[in-house]
Amino acid sequence: MNDPVSFTSLVFGASWPVLSIIILLAVVSVVSWTMIFQRYIALSNARRELLDFEDTFWGGTDLRQLYSEIVESESQSGIETIFVSGFREFERIVDDGNVDPEAVLTSVTRVTRVAVSREEESLETHLGFLASVGSVSPYVGLLGTVVGLINVFRDIATMSQASHASLAPGIAEVLIVTAMGLFAAIPAVVAFNRYSARVETLSKRYEGFVDELVSILYRAARAETT
Repeated sequence: MNDPVSFTSLVFGASWPVLSIIILLAVVSVVSWTMIFQRYIALSNARRELLDFEDTFWGGTDLRQLYSEIVESESQSGIETIFVSGFREFERIVDDGNVDPEAVLTSVTRVTRVAVSREEESLETHLGFLASVGSVSPYVGLLGTVVGLINVFRDIATMSQASHASLAPGIAEVLIVTAMGLFAAIPAVVAFNRYSARVETLSKRYEGFVDELVSILYRAARAETT
């Protein structure tokens, strides 16, 4: 009874075009998983920092004191960056001596919206790559499958009598490259969809915070003029 052919011997025994596609998909899969874990950590930290900041912000802390503490800190979270940009603009207008509530409303809104856009870009880092992997990898695997099938049929053409034993390795390498394409694509698609939803949720929370911050600073500017 013949021993079963090992997986590694099937992979490294594949033709060079098929083997190169398998290696490419393996590398893409490793990079994809690395980015998946990085995005998981980054988005989890962003959500935790947002919740912590909101607790502090709505806990009755003086905004000037909060602003000073954040500016003096060595690092700032995403939501803190948005707050600092808005409050800094408010302070600049107040320091000019001509406090116009409408100017505060316009300037602070503009500055904080820009800060939110930058944070959204940061949160979406690597999501484009994951989307590309999820959409392209199956086709790359299909390309390897087609190349492998071509090799199988070429081998059949040169055989006087084809048998299951002679065709099995070629068919196996075709199935391996197909599986590699799916193995690279499925986690990337799942991660992209899940992380895109998280980014959208955080973005809405940021925008809601901006609306509240602008409203607070607008009322503070009106109080300065009375």
